[in-house]
Amino acid sequence: MDRTKITALSVPALVVILLDQLSKHWIRLNPQWHYADLIPGWLTFNYTQNPGMALGMRWASTEVISGIAILATIAILSYVLYNREDATVGYLVCMGLILGGAIGNIIDRLIMGYIESYGGILEGHVIDFIHFNLTISGYPVFPYIFNVADVAISTAIIAMLIFHKRIVPQNLSGTKRQDQPNDEKAADIQRSVDVGG
Repeated sequence: MDRTKITALSVPALVVILLDQLSKHWIRLNPQWHYADLIPGWLTFNYTQNPGMALGMRWASTEVISGIAILATIAILSYVLYNREDATVGYLVCMGLILGGAIGNIIDRLIMGYIESYGGILEGHVIDFIHFNLTISGYPVFPYIFNVADVAISTAIIAMLIFHKRIVPQNLSGTKRQDQPNDEKAADIQRSVDVGG
């Protein structure tokens, strides 16, 4: 992987991890901000510790969920590295955001149990605090509480869905690569000639 691609993957991941952990550290140590209206009726800080998955889902113990999160992150990183030669810079930036967000939440799972003195490794709860509390006709528009890591992951996924054709490498989206080396193109032509003859 060349330097540009390494930078495209690693810099977004590191920035997300840093911002995520700093924001969580700040909110945790400042109780006066645990429940605060930033934009009344729209945006609040609502400090919570989530023992489950994204959107508050919890279908297994915290340790099992943490283990699955770690394995999934390793699998994503392995997949990205395996396809590194065909990866575009945009794709790597998006995957960097996803990996950074995943690692940011995994750090919570690894250390928060010790820091808060309620558990050990893999028993940590993920810190969430950003809450869009807008309601329409009494129904919340988005009732879930999230963090910077979640924002990074969601942003990357949305970007890849919207700009799929420009970001996702062609060989990953099921279409044939157009940048075959000349000798491969020549071989393809020769095979078509042989079949036609």
